Amino acid sequence: MPGGDSFVFKQFIVKQNKCAMKVGTDAVLLGAWADLPLSGHVLDIGTGTGIIAMMLAQRTIAEIDAIEIDEDAFKQAIGNCQNSKWKDRLNVQHISFQEFARKKHKSYDAIITNPPYFSNSLKASSESRTRARHTHTLTFTELVEGIEMLLSPKGTFATILPCKEAEELIEIAEKKGLYPVKLVRIKTTASKPAKRVLMQFAFQRKTFSESTLIIEHSDHSYTPDYKHLTRDFYLGF
Repeated sequence: MPGGDSFVFKQFIVKQNKCAMKVGTDAVLLGAWADLPLSGHVLDIGTGTGIIAMMLAQRTIAEIDAIEIDEDAFKQAIGNCQNSKWKDRLNVQHISFQEFARKKHKSYDAIITNPPYFSNSLKASSESRTRARHTHTLTFTELVEGIEMLLSPKGTFATILPCKEAEELIEIAEKKGLYPVKLVRIKTTASKPAKRVLMQFAFQRKTFSESTLIIEHSDHSYTPDYKHLTRDFYLGF
């Protein structure tokens, strides 16, 4: 679905010719699904093109901070966010999450990340793509420790990962007192195993909900649930 040098959504355009990681379904799912405060402060870790930051700005009146370690992606995110209607509420910074967490200037009502996760696979051919896809620049432990410092007591943290990595993150998070409160397993079609897991965490143990979202029917048409979740963003829905 997403791809090419730019991608047009209903209320914004994402240029991505300078980014190693292009707009993908994972980002759209996460940006549309994560629970958000209407106002307050929200953080997008590893913003890439800035797509999730702009989705969050579209859904709320919150102030959005977005951070990105890769210089080319940072420059692209700056351009995309400045060309959006929410530029006054979008603040993009070129900084690692570890350094950002240490500086801690504020607490966040929600933290969102579509994180790197290929910790054991072969490194990508380009350095920037490697940074975007692998955990060697931001481990799950470092991610959770930073979130522990930055998330407000009643805030939420949301992310998306493959199933195996999702289990690993849940285990690490629970040791730091961050508990899963909502989980959605993503299937491409009903007959295939889950490919991704959307997860939301909080410091308080709450009623836990778990469900499954199927993206396509067997004829490759999109399911009503997927259309409903993403309809505020995709032009075709």
